Amino acid sequence: MLELDGLGFTHDPGRWLFRGVAHRLAPGEILTVLGPNGRGKTTLLRCLAGLATPTEGRVRADGAVAYVPQSHRSTFAYTALDMVLMGRARHLRPLATPGRRDHELALAALERVGLTHLAGRDYPTLSGGERQLVLIARAIAAQGPVLVLDEPASALDLRNQGRVLHLLRGLADEGRTIVLTTHHPDHAMEIADTAMLMFGGADVRIGPAGELLTERTVGDLYGVRAHTLTLDGDRAEGTPHRVIVTRYEASRDDDNQEPSP
Repeated sequence: MLELDGLGFTHDPGRWLFRGVAHRLAPGEILTVLGPNGRGKTTLLRCLAGLATPTEGRVRADGAVAYVPQSHRSTFAYTALDMVLMGRARHLRPLATPGRRDHELALAALERVGLTHLAGRDYPTLSGGERQLVLIARAIAAQGPVLVLDEPASALDLRNQGRVLHLLRGLADEGRTIVLTTHHPDHAMEIADTAMLMFGGADVRIGPAGELLTERTVGDLYGVRAHTLTLDGDRAEGTPHRVIVTRYEASRDDDNQEPSP
């Protein structure tokens, strides 16, 4: 469904954002990408979506890839429904306008993200979280087999974070392949099949989320103290569920530490 074959990207020779990224995603697989700011997570997603060209390696996708950016603003006062209808563009003939079926799919997508009541609202007047949900609805309406989302829950309140995580898991269960970035290890452990940890350069680790996301790896990745908590009851089977929480502890070197390249 989606194959990453030796991907590498650099703006300056010798300073790789990431290198040697290789993984093949199956239909229905969710891959979460984690890493500190500046490690190339957004650039990686843009390469997967065809919006950026990797310096080396290649991406192969079996079908269209729908991309949801972390943030987006529109200069024009399109309605929320109009924005979602834009996801239907690849299904239309040149110069054709969306038909009844396109409107039905767009409204259904808005319903899945809980925003049917805002269909007629101007997109620029929506809150940041509401705009993020509209963009997710647009990706759903596109009906592509692959969804790539850049921190889809970053602007959302706790309730809507849960809604989006549940929605993404549901889309994967329907057979869609999903790649998303997040700074929340607990989100990754909740829905992901596979995790990718971007430590920088060629140090990119990929593996089953339940095995790769440990106190040690998460702590090393972000330079924080991480703890594992066990909750009673999984989302479906009632089995114990692990989450990782982190705590930042300032050190004397923090004030003098330079940003990572």
